[in-house]
Amino acid sequence: MLTKLNKRLRTLAAVSAATLALAACSGTESSGEGEGAQGGPVSGGSLTLISNGEPRGLDPAVMQSQWAYNAGVGAALYGGLLYADSATGEITPHMAESWETADNGKTFTLKLREGLTFSDGTPLDASAVKFNWDRMKDPAIAPAHSSVAAMVETNEVVDDTTLKVTMVEPTPQFAQGIVQVTMNWIASPKALAAGPDAFNANPVGAGPFTLVKWTPNDVIELEKNQNYFEGPDKPYLDKLVIRTLIDTNQRYNTLISDGADVITENSPVTRSKLEAEGYHVVSDLVSGGSYMSLNALKPPFDDVRARQAVAAAIDLDVLNDVLYQGKGTMSHTLFTEDSPFYSDKTLDAYDPEKAEELFDELAAEGKPVTFEFLNYGSTEIAQLGESLITQLSKYDNVKMTMRTIEISAIGMSLATGDYDMAVNGALFTGDPEPRLSINFISTSTLGRVVNDPEIDKVLQEGRLGKTLEERKAAYDRFQDLLIEKRPAIFYTVPEPALIFGDKVGGVDQQSMGTPKVEDFWIAE
Repeated sequence: MLTKLNKRLRTLAAVSAATLALAACSGTESSGEGEGAQGGPVSGGSLTLISNGEPRGLDPAVMQSQWAYNAGVGAALYGGLLYADSATGEITPHMAESWETADNGKTFTLKLREGLTFSDGTPLDASAVKFNWDRMKDPAIAPAHSSVAAMVETNEVVDDTTLKVTMVEPTPQFAQGIVQVTMNWIASPKALAAGPDAFNANPVGAGPFTLVKWTPNDVIELEKNQNYFEGPDKPYLDKLVIRTLIDTNQRYNTLISDGADVITENSPVTRSKLEAEGYHVVSDLVSGGSYMSLNALKPPFDDVRARQAVAAAIDLDVLNDVLYQGKGTMSHTLFTEDSPFYSDKTLDAYDPEKAEELFDELAAEGKPVTFEFLNYGSTEIAQLGESLITQLSKYDNVKMTMRTIEISAIGMSLATGDYDMAVNGALFTGDPEPRLSINFISTSTLGRVVNDPEIDKVLQEGRLGKTLEERKAAYDRFQDLLIEKRPAIFYTVPEPALIFGDKVGGVDQQSMGTPKVEDFWIAE
């Protein structure tokens, strides 16, 4: 069930959807089935999907769920408790029957469908959800989304299909957090108890597909789950093959050479080329964006002047040219113009004279700005780092170096604060919560960016505001604080995209680009 706030925003969300539909006419398709194959769904066949990131493991606790990472394989193995419209953010139950809020978001009741079972025959019941959600707070597992799970104080099993959730702090929009992370994916407690090696060899969920074989850094082969709750027709495919290619040029070449049927894509350059060649795109504009997180809890960025100086030294137009050949959507405002929270407050900071003045001022105090940029393995992130080094080299008293880690390790680095500057994302459709709190409030396990009482206060006001006007005023103030204190330098707004050819049908996504693989079909 939608929260009361989501109901109040439903009319505005409909306007957002209409605006996106108009955008589709000019070349950007909104969420929904792309054109692709004509006619009704066809059962059978095999489809190859290219993903951007290799999973650290197949346990939902250690996976990433947004389109650029492991969303395809997670959606295949585990389905989803809830679905969110990837244009409006509207929440609908999927494996769950309902999601109800009480006490202004202090408590929730999750009601599951009757008779859900994992592929090993054990029940997907309230106890299984509790088991999965509780372990997502276990530091020994190093969960990728512990920051969201940590917002939950207790999970109480009421009966086989009912779970009562009590939050640490009231969070009326918590369902948005669930669908954006792997809390939406529930695995068999029995299978998880066998340990990570056994589970990776035989992961057990209740999703539309089951694993045949995983060859790390090569291919994940899946087959239709004959006991999927939406069966017998869904999923339409007999087989789903998922490969990982982190380089956008490789994804492009693989698609046009018929080595893949669908690719997940975040490069506007690749997308533009494929659209020009007649390929179909399903994507959505989102609010927020990717940002360079400046760790304000240690030098040099514990000094606000160092953060302001680096922000003022970076030209977003140069980054757009280097990274996206000028085709990118850069982060000039926190919200898109069709958002009810939109403000024209510009996040742009470029001011070379101010940057040099601050660098010189800090150096005169014996604090020249020296820091490390965390590169985690993708071509785009490496290019970003190289461009930043080039731009900063024009200034005195600042030096940036780059350290490379595996993409699977970035979540741990962010959570533990093992970085000076690193790319992170605060992306959302519809409601900005709990995403903004997860990224910027000091009590969050991901809140390594800054520890600021003013930011905490306005985010709480935005989260708990009773009216749209109250909430918008809080987010206006939050944007003022972003500009003043620069804990993060927003630079681009990714557009979660699935790109495919004429023989693929049913392509759709939910919540930040998670593909609805149960709906995919292929005309052979």
